[in-house]
Amino acid sequence: MKEYNVNCVKPGTLEVNGKGNNLAWNEADVLTDFVSAWDSKTHSLIEFRALWDSKKLFFCFKVFDSEINIDKKDDSLESINNSDRVELFFRTNDTLTPYYCIEIDPTSRILDFKAYPKKNFKFDWSWPKNDIAIKSDIQDDYFTVEGAICIDSMLKLNLIHNHKIETGIFRAKYNKSENSRYEPTWISWVNPNTEFPDFHTPTAFGVLNLMEWQSN
Repeated sequence: MKEYNVNCVKPGTLEVNGKGNNLAWNEADVLTDFVSAWDSKTHSLIEFRALWDSKKLFFCFKVFDSEINIDKKDDSLESINNSDRVELFFRTNDTLTPYYCIEIDPTSRILDFKAYPKKNFKFDWSWPKNDIAIKSDIQDDYFTVEGAICIDSMLKLNLIHNHKIETGIFRAKYNKSENSRYEPTWISWVNPNTEFPDFHTPTAFGVLNLMEWQSN
C-alpha cells in the first residue's frame, strides 16, 4: 500500500482559511503522484498536504485548473456530484464495513456519507458539523480546498489504528465533451487496478501515517 507521512504540529499552529497559505503547511510533505488509471488524458497538477496535532487532522488540496466546472443549479447531492471536486475516503478495515466519504467541490459544498461494499451508500449520515471544518478558494489557474477533522471523531468511528488511517485520496475532473456534455475524468492517489473507474474498492486505499512531534 502507498503511504504518506502526516507530520505533527503544535496545537493552535494551523487555522483553516481555505487558501492553504498558512506557513505551517511548509512542514507538510507534498503528495503529487496522482494517476488517471482509466483515461489517457493528461491531468493537471494536484498537490495534497496533510498535518495533524493532538486534536485535529488537517488537509489541503491545491488543484491547478483554469476551467473548473461547478453545477450551480442548486445545492443538492446531484449538483455536487456533477461538479469538479476532491475526495477523501476513510475506512475502518479492508472489508469496507463501513467506510466514510467526504467529497468537496471548489465552493466548499460537501457531499459526505457512510458506505458499505458494493456502493451501498447511506446519505442520511453526515460528519458531525462540530467535528469538521471546510473552506475553499478559487483563483484564475487553481483552486484550494482546506479542511480540519477532529481526531476524537475519527477515533469514535474506529478510523485510527496504531497512528495509521487507511485513506483514499481522489479528484473528479469534469471536461466538456464533443456533444457539449460534461464527462468525468477520475483521478486517484492509488491505482485501484480495476477495469472500470471505481474508487469504492479496497484497492483504492493507501495509508496516512500520523508522525510523532519532532522538536527542533
